[in-house]
Amino acid sequence: MVASAWVPAEKAGTGRMDQGRTPGYTTGCHQATHDLGFLIAGIVANSAPSDLVKLAGLLLALLTAWYLGYFFAVLVPKETITTSIANLQDIGKKPVLRAPIPKRQKCDHWSPCSPGNYAYRILSGGGKEKLAKICFEDELLISKEKGNAGSGINIAIVNYKTGRATSTKFFDMWEGDHSGEMMTFIKNAPKGSLLLMVTHDDGSTRLKNDAKKLIEELGSKEIWNMKFRSSWAFIAAKGFKLPDNIQKEKINHSDKKNNRYGDWPAEIQIEGCIPGNLI
Repeated sequence: MVASAWVPAEKAGTGRMDQGRTPGYTTGCHQATHDLGFLIAGIVANSAPSDLVKLAGLLLALLTAWYLGYFFAVLVPKETITTSIANLQDIGKKPVLRAPIPKRQKCDHWSPCSPGNYAYRILSGGGKEKLAKICFEDELLISKEKGNAGSGINIAIVNYKTGRATSTKFFDMWEGDHSGEMMTFIKNAPKGSLLLMVTHDDGSTRLKNDAKKLIEELGSKEIWNMKFRSSWAFIAAKGFKLPDNIQKEKINHSDKKNNRYGDWPAEIQIEGCIPGNLI
């Protein structure tokens, strides 16, 4: 009875159960059925009636499982089975946690300033090609990209009340006499202004003492220590006082043994947040 169920499908080659099956697969199934028949015949010949009932039930269960498995293999696409197995294997895997991309802050700060604060960042020049940069409230006031950065001392003046730049300029301290011109520029800054200063290349050779004294009066502690090609950054307020806990000044001297760019020292920078309610 089992063998007869497979023979027509094999001969016709059109039975739904055998679609996509190779002749070798069908022949193997017939062989297994033939061997099972001999095994059953031997067991029946040597068993009591009660054992035959149990055997019949076992055979019925085996045949049912066999046919259900076959129908399942024929009707369900292979891709579905493969996907299901892969999903089961993924259950035990730990989820991969990815950190979110950090949000860019004003002037490329690592952390944002509190609401109502101004963000600033002052970066000195490095070597011949890397010019100085002054950023205030995410706006580049002085930079190579804007075409207003140069050798010497770069200065940006910002209206504290509005947070907008009112004037920018650089003063060459290697060629020409620009120390007095720079003093006039600083003196003309109105009260209630922020002055952001930074060097590129040399800012000391033609810087005169009266100019140093003027910058010292703004709060600089390093202006008298300026040397040839020192990297220097400074922020000051005119007519009001900046908080003591913010970065106001930094200097790095040229040292051929330790310089990053040969005859030029590495860049330095200061950055921070200025409260908007100081005046």
